[in-house]
Amino acid sequence: MADEASFVEEGVPPSQAPLVSVSFQRSVNRKQKYLEAEPRALGITQIGLSLFQIISSVVFLSNGLNTAQTDLTIIVASVLVVIAGTLTVAAQNLQLPMLRACLGMQIVAVGASVTNMIISLVKMNEIPYFCWHYYYDVNSTTYGDICHNIEGTISHFCSEFVLIHVALVTISITVAAYCCKVVNCCSPAPKMPVITVQAPPTQQ
Repeated sequence: MADEASFVEEGVPPSQAPLVSVSFQRSVNRKQKYLEAEPRALGITQIGLSLFQIISSVVFLSNGLNTAQTDLTIIVASVLVVIAGTLTVAAQNLQLPMLRACLGMQIVAVGASVTNMIISLVKMNEIPYFCWHYYYDVNSTTYGDICHNIEGTISHFCSEFVLIHVALVTISITVAAYCCKVVNCCSPAPKMPVITVQAPPTQQ
């Protein structure tokens, strides 16, 4: 039986073809691996967490609780993550250009989320600029208590933001890994062995 196994050769008549032939072909269902990552759920999670980050930053910025420079950086980086989440959902059509765009934006989203995480860690221990006057003034107990409460609230929000960014980094890395499997940016497409068994010719 082992002697009969051979590779498919073109131009061989069916009567002389081996009973068992082995060929190597690319998997036609290779793109389906992207759907194993549940891209709709991950993309919607990215969009939702990023929108929460944007809304919170806008609220803090509009009330003067944070500096404009850091909040604008967080908002711009979060918008990039929203775009990455949108492409994650859109790439379910399994078109190769869309999958490549999704891979590129997920790499950008990792950098954006790490940047936001660093900013949130720095802001966690910051004292609001309008509280410096009351922070060490023992005579301004009322305003001092208000400033302490505001500082504690901002610190808790920043701690929450750090956890959100850790989740966003994890999601981006996961989606990027599945995109890499489909677009084969790191290695050539794997080939699967296909075994063809032919019925022996009927003897008359």
